[in-house]
Amino acid sequence: MNVNIKRLSPDAQTPTYAHATDAGFDLVAAEDVIIEPGETACVPTGLAFEIPEGYEMQIRPRSGIMLKTPLRVQLGTVDAGYRGEVGVIVDNINRDTDVEKDFLIDISDNIVSAHDYLGAWDHFAKGSYLIRKGERIAQAVIKPIEQAVFTEVDTLGDSDRGAGGFGSSGVVAKEGE
Repeated sequence: MNVNIKRLSPDAQTPTYAHATDAGFDLVAAEDVIIEPGETACVPTGLAFEIPEGYEMQIRPRSGIMLKTPLRVQLGTVDAGYRGEVGVIVDNINRDTDVEKDFLIDISDNIVSAHDYLGAWDHFAKGSYLIRKGERIAQAVIKPIEQAVFTEVDTLGDSDRGAGGFGSSGVVAKEGE
């Protein structure tokens, strides 16, 4: 499948698959972004995509970032008709107060002096994270979609589950399942 991309920033990187058998391709930060604890930021990729009609691009977290940092990439959908810049929504859920104020943590878990990084003393909350331009921040997959036709009815058909939800099946696996 061919997907046309448009570079919106000179720092944007063409998406690549890390391995020949990977389902997802990497999305890379096109600029530095600092996210303080409890904050959400949109990390720009510097790219716009022309997703073929009948497909969507799903933005997903990278497992290493999710496991090793308090950064949480939010799932996202890029529709076929969207032609603007693709951004990655990232939350910093950090509650770690062991890091001194005025220092940043990058996604490789390195401590960075805000003074050394910025050249001046800007103040950031403890546990602030620095996503650097050029870092792989998320992955994306392109999947076919099917649109539903909705029919309003007075009753729905029966099922074994019925209206049970929100933990109704329990948390312990039953023998033989």
